[in-house]
Amino acid sequence: MTTAIRMVGFDADDTLWKSEDYYRAAEAEFRRIVAGYIDLGDLGGRLYEVEKRNLAVFGYGAKGMVLSMVEAAIEVTDARIVAADIHRIVSLGRGLLLHPVELLPGISAAVDAMAARFPVVLITKGDLFHQEAKVRASGLADRFQRIEIVSEKDPETYARLFHEFGVRPEEFVMVGNSLRSDIAPVLELGGAGIHIPYHVTWAHEAEHDVDAAHPRLRQVDDASGIFAAVADLAFGNG
Repeated sequence: MTTAIRMVGFDADDTLWKSEDYYRAAEAEFRRIVAGYIDLGDLGGRLYEVEKRNLAVFGYGAKGMVLSMVEAAIEVTDARIVAADIHRIVSLGRGLLLHPVELLPGISAAVDAMAARFPVVLITKGDLFHQEAKVRASGLADRFQRIEIVSEKDPETYARLFHEFGVRPEEFVMVGNSLRSDIAPVLELGGAGIHIPYHVTWAHEAEHDVDAAHPRLRQVDDASGIFAAVADLAFGNG
């Protein structure tokens, strides 16, 4: 069976460039700061609980993470943490917002190859200013027909975007590292997904129920496999 692929979408963080590495480094420094007050125990789990309950208020990205770090630090230390250490935590957020944009190996060539054959779009979530800055710094902005920075990647958001793009779900392929955000909603709508696992994934993005054997899902090891995966979806058994 053939499928007319008319558009390819790309995620940004940890698909086009490094991102989660910087968040993990910030969390490690957060642990060192809080270790001066308590036995750490499951501090990572406590921080994630705070982040998760704050998503609907703060959204995704560095600003939401640092606000959740401040809140978690106050909670776990019973408000004993001093202003100087709160300032150190806030500075972690500044560092996250200013980290360099380092493209992942082969991704520039992969985006160029797709853009030569299909309209390509960028769909990312997170803080608007931060994501806009990273897109500009990446040098890839002119490859994309549309750049969409959304508050959430769910079926409703993708359905709205498909309508705006003028494509049916089955004509769309999404390339990304997150099964939860990049792949699952697109598959649910009838589209296709190409999963490029990243070496580290935030706990929230690791929560998913995607069937690895889904006929419209392909997994590739790195950017060099994207073109063949799209071709397989278009002309193979996808």
